[in-house]
Amino acid sequence: MKYTVNLFLVIVLVAATSVIAQDKLNGLDVIQKVYDRSTGNDQEGKLTMTLINSRGDQRVREIQQFIKNFEEEEKKIMFFISPADVRNTSFMNWSYDEAGRDDDQWIYLPALKKVKRISSDSKSDSFMGSDFTYDDLGDRHPSADDHKLLREEKLNSEDCYVVESIPKEEEYMYSRTVTWIIKDKWIGLKKEFYDEDEEFLKTLTVKKYDKIKDYWIILHSQMHNIQKDHTTDMLLENLKVDIGVPDSKFTERMMKRGIK
Repeated sequence: MKYTVNLFLVIVLVAATSVIAQDKLNGLDVIQKVYDRSTGNDQEGKLTMTLINSRGDQRVREIQQFIKNFEEEEKKIMFFISPADVRNTSFMNWSYDEAGRDDDQWIYLPALKKVKRISSDSKSDSFMGSDFTYDDLGDRHPSADDHKLLREEKLNSEDCYVVESIPKEEEYMYSRTVTWIIKDKWIGLKKEFYDEDEEFLKTLTVKKYDKIKDYWIILHSQMHNIQKDHTTDMLLENLKVDIGVPDSKFTERMMKRGIK
């Protein structure tokens, strides 16, 4: 009888240990959950981009944005509405689920009346004078980096995983990033970027997020470049989700046509 009881206790202990092991996430698991978080089949919204320099001077740009998820890719297109000097400029990004495949990106400059493909060498350039690079606007695949779970801690009263990500590509623009990820929402609440020389470069901070039609969506964020003391504020308003944005919206023809 004693042997049977002891055997039962061993089985229970092994089973419990197995469950704990399965629940314990590593860095890649956490980043994968962020990458897989659904934000709806499609979206349309007004994006206000405010550029703020070290003196506090502001430049405001209004953008109409459309996003759509296809089976193995996500497409995004942005149309600049104002001010006049950027009006009718458009940007398009296609991100792929396939590991190792880079995003495809294009920009339309009305002065040139030409759609220009963004080369891989140009993806570290600033996007329209902001603190975001072209690469920042894409959807980086988890397999592009090595991820390490550093710790768990609270940030803004949210329980977070803190994950360090180091790019596998030697010549990548960032030497590493550190991200605070909300455990039950899989939103990156804060992200620190370090340049090629391991110097602290900039911080992305999420100011507001909300649950819309069962999707957790980021509505307000700021990118602050520490080295330049320059900030880009991104505010998403009038958001509509799952409205049936047509596939034809995401083409070079639509980039030239703009918002009608």
